[in-house]
Amino acid sequence: MPDLSLERALGGVVCGVDEAGRGPLAGPVIAAAAILDPARIPAGIDDSKRLDPARRAALACALRERAIVAVGEASVEEIDRCNILGATLLAMRRAVEDLARAPDRALVDGNRAPPLACPTHTIVRGDRKSLSIAAASIIAKVRRDRLMAALAAEWPHYGWERNAGYPTPFHRAALARHGPSPHHRRSFAPVRAAARTVAARAESRQH
Repeated sequence: MPDLSLERALGGVVCGVDEAGRGPLAGPVIAAAAILDPARIPAGIDDSKRLDPARRAALACALRERAIVAVGEASVEEIDRCNILGATLLAMRRAVEDLARAPDRALVDGNRAPPLACPTHTIVRGDRKSLSIAAASIIAKVRRDRLMAALAAEWPHYGWERNAGYPTPFHRAALARHGPSPHHRRSFAPVRAAARTVAARAESRQH
C-alpha cells in the first residue's frame, strides 16, 4: 500500500501528480495534483486501478474536502498536435499550476516529468508507493470517467460510459462501423484505420 515515506523524506509541501487517459482512443487526457494534510488523510487511498468505482468516487469526494487538489486537461486536439506524452505532461503542468498552494516539490508518477516551477521527482509505479500520487490518480480517474460518461450521452454508439474510451472490443467494433467521432484521437493508429475504412466504404457505395 502507498504511504507518506517519500513525502516525508523530501520535506516541505509536496504534491503528488498522476494522469488518467493515456491509452484511450477517445477523449482528453486528465491529470491531477494533490497535496495531502497528514492529519486528515481519508482511509483506503490506493492506486485508482485497484479500487472499484464506488470506492474511487467516495475517496475523490473525501479528498476534495480534506486535501488541496487540482485538475488539468489536455484536449484531443492537443493530443493529436503534441502526441500523447507531450499532452500528458501539459495536463500535469496545468494541474500543478492550478493548485491553491504552490508546492515545494512534486512527486510525479512515471519516468517523465513535466516542466514545473518546483523540483520534480519521477517515481515509476508511484501510485502504489506514494499516498499523494495515489490520491492524484483517484481524482484524475474519477474526473475523466465522469467526463466520458457525459460524452456518451451525446455519442452513444461507442459505449464510453462503460469503457471510458479505451480500445475494448465493443469500442473498436463501433469505431469500425460508425467511424470516428469528433472526440476520437485521429493521431492514434486504430482511429486512422477506422476513418479510412469508413471512407472507403462510403466511396464504394457511391460507385
